[in-house]
Amino acid sequence: MPPASDGPTVTRSTLRQQIADALRDEILAGRLTPGQEFTVKEIADGYGVSATPVREALVDLTAQGLLDSAQHRGFRVHEYSLADYRAMIEARSLVADGIFRGLAAHAPQDPATFAALTGVRRRGEEAARAASAGDLNVLIGYDLRFWRELSALFGNAYLSDFFHRLRVQSWMCAVPHLRRAGELRGRLWAGHCELVDALSQQDAQRAHAIIASYNADSLALIESIAGGQQR
Repeated sequence: MPPASDGPTVTRSTLRQQIADALRDEILAGRLTPGQEFTVKEIADGYGVSATPVREALVDLTAQGLLDSAQHRGFRVHEYSLADYRAMIEARSLVADGIFRGLAAHAPQDPATFAALTGVRRRGEEAARAASAGDLNVLIGYDLRFWRELSALFGNAYLSDFFHRLRVQSWMCAVPHLRRAGELRGRLWAGHCELVDALSQQDAQRAHAIIASYNADSLALIESIAGGQQR
């Protein structure tokens, strides 16, 4: 079921976006599960708001690939397959290579970008700590913020937004497997700071290797978990 009345509260300002963000977090936290259906009224009642901003938020999330419109029944959480996850890994590899090749070439020559990388690295430190501890909820929040801020330094807002949506979808696909996998300590990628260091040092080759290893390990982990769950 959607959030109960004691769930997170939202205010009137940017209500549509706040509801969309709150529902995305519910999905990534596993409280709204793949295939789960709900109505606009259920969500509106759960958050104590009117139907209009809820409907707008649900339409936005549908456009982002997180929800499906269930005819005559409202909406359902989109169900991704392992084939989808493999395609996401391939797509984010291509996008990341282009973004970070440019950053590696220009970051040290641009004082503002170099300073921004320092801030991004702090986000990476938090993400790495959460990954090492196996704290999935904390990791997802810091990881999404880390990649969004890092990709934004490339200067192309459209590409950065696409990359962020792709990473949200990747997490959405991985989360159901990871939450059933048991102990995650030491199994999640924690190389955020290593990547920032490579970019700061203009080492595009090293950055590429870090990203390639990360994507390969992420895919292998999810395939391993999914294979074990199917036996």
